[in-house]
Amino acid sequence: METAVINLASALADDLDTAFPDLVRSRQNQIFGGVMRIVRHHADAADITQETFIRAYRALAGYDNARIEALKLDGWLWTIAINLCRNSARRKNPVPSQLPDQASLEPGPESAAIASAEAATWDTRLARLTATQRSAVVLRHVVGLSYDEISQATGRPAGTVKADVHRGIARLRRILEAEATQ
Repeated sequence: METAVINLASALADDLDTAFPDLVRSRQNQIFGGVMRIVRHHADAADITQETFIRAYRALAGYDNARIEALKLDGWLWTIAINLCRNSARRKNPVPSQLPDQASLEPGPESAAIASAEAATWDTRLARLTATQRSAVVLRHVVGLSYDEISQATGRPAGTVKADVHRGIARLRRILEAEATQ
């Protein structure tokens, strides 16, 4: 993956307009999925994902080639996405919603119902974490970013990010244990 990221950064530096659709295709599902788990509202997640790429394009258009090639694309995109999530949360308090119907991704309606119910259950569990813990856990364990990338994306020290992930996972364990005894 690291080589592909380097090649994509080089391609963006060489010809932004040609390579940018590749960046969007390769990262849009990851960004949307992570943002969806953070903001918990489908329309907001779609808007934030779209705005993330609009801002990324505008920023890249103003960067010189060396700066583009030096970018750590995943962390940089998540910095934009997290800031947009924060701005959205400041503007309003979104009503929680379930993930979009995943029937088109699953073999049949029963599988889709199970997947949707499981996703909704995890959304409810994640909603019980603090906003910083939820963001850190989603970025680490759903999106798969490194602690350094999460630190860059959130503007928080790596040690603080590790603590947020640790505390969030510990809280999720307690939630799961409580559910098991019910």
